Amino acid sequence: MRHPIRYVLIALACAVASAAGYYAWKNPENATLDARAREGAPGEFVELRHGWTHYEVAGPDTGRVAVLVHGFSVPMYIWDSTFVALREAGYRVIRYDLYGRGLSDRPDVTYDGALFDAQLDELLDSQHVTQPVDLMGLSFGGYVTAHYVATHGGRVRTLTLVDPVAARRTIPAALRMPIVGTFVWQATQVPHLADNQASDFLHPERFPDWADRYRPQMRYRGFGRALLSSALTVASTDFDTLYAGVTRAGVPTLLIWGKQDSTVSIRLADVVRRNIPALEFFPVDSAGHLPHLEQAPVVNRRLLEFLAAHSPR
Repeated sequence: MRHPIRYVLIALACAVASAAGYYAWKNPENATLDARAREGAPGEFVELRHGWTHYEVAGPDTGRVAVLVHGFSVPMYIWDSTFVALREAGYRVIRYDLYGRGLSDRPDVTYDGALFDAQLDELLDSQHVTQPVDLMGLSFGGYVTAHYVATHGGRVRTLTLVDPVAARRTIPAALRMPIVGTFVWQATQVPHLADNQASDFLHPERFPDWADRYRPQMRYRGFGRALLSSALTVASTDFDTLYAGVTRAGVPTLLIWGKQDSTVSIRLADVVRRNIPALEFFPVDSAGHLPHLEQAPVVNRRLLEFLAAHSPR
């Protein structure tokens, strides 16, 4: 009986070695995100309770404060057109990389509402923001901002949601397993994330450098782990309760949605609208998941009108 057992052990060792080799080959994370990696980067950095946060501020110091929160994995540059439009309109605009993305730290924690609440709250404190802000969330940023409004409503004047996540997504059982889930996610999903971003556009040919802008953040360890944890958070979120929290906070809300969104279908606008019945709804034609980029002039005009209608007294 010794020989069969030995063969089984050899086969098992070969399988483990093959899996490890495949993981090393496919896993794009090969660098540590530290001060040296951040040298020369645009924007600024501030150390918060859970680590360093990469952010950018523009506009007059005395301007009304607008804060832009990006989506699931594309960092703060996804707000380029809105950032410029608000700055030129006289707003003091703040955008930042969520933990786990861009050049912000990737703490080994659960990526949930409490973590993102703390990051945003501490970032505002670091910038000495005392007035209520105009908060804007895109896609997964819709989850982040709605959660923040529900828990910190007094710090928010208005909320703008752009194609926000509004439904749970089933996560395969294998991805929920400790160790195994991380391995499978890192080896099968993360390597393809950059190229998959093109599906967010109705006309991806207009953004030929999109995947190349995305790839640098993938090098730094903890990126995939942060995204998997965020995906598990979405999978366990009750979105009716989430958006009903915005209504309870009494914060005026604008909902913008690309009509041709294939990432988060515009049909899910019904989830947001029934739980925030007083919101203003602005569907955008000829746009996918990122209407603020594909139809920037139209969206920026509507956004500025909404903000002007809710000016501070």
